Amino acid sequence: MLWIKSFHIIAVITWMAGIFYLPRLFVYHVQANAEGDARGDARFKIMERKLFWGIMTPSAVLTIVFGTLLWIGYGITGKWLMWKLLIVLMLVVFHALCWRHMMAFRAGDNKHTERYFRVMNELPVFALFAIVFLVVVKPF
Repeated sequence: MLWIKSFHIIAVITWMAGIFYLPRLFVYHVQANAEGDARGDARFKIMERKLFWGIMTPSAVLTIVFGTLLWIGYGITGKWLMWKLLIVLMLVVFHALCWRHMMAFRAGDNKHTERYFRVMNELPVFALFAIVFLVVVKPF
């Protein structure tokens, strides 16, 4: 079970790295488009696609698979777990929102500002803090 827990933690770290970085790429992508930088636009589309499909999505799937195995293996219960699962669900929704933004950039149809993506970039930090506190402290 410790191997599964180790792989779960690695997958979480990798997924969160992508969740933190992709909205930052969107900030730079907006800047490149505002400057009329066609090469930058093309470069960011490639970077976003590779990050999303090569790192973020596999890590999200592995996070959920290993987390489910831990849940089943340890028979974990409690209100803290329900709150954690709710936050994980919100991260999955955030992940899907990142996909929608990536598709909008790919289609040349982004309607959001640099500021929007800067705010979006900060939101997952709250989820990370909440999940770590819930798992370590188990307040309820």
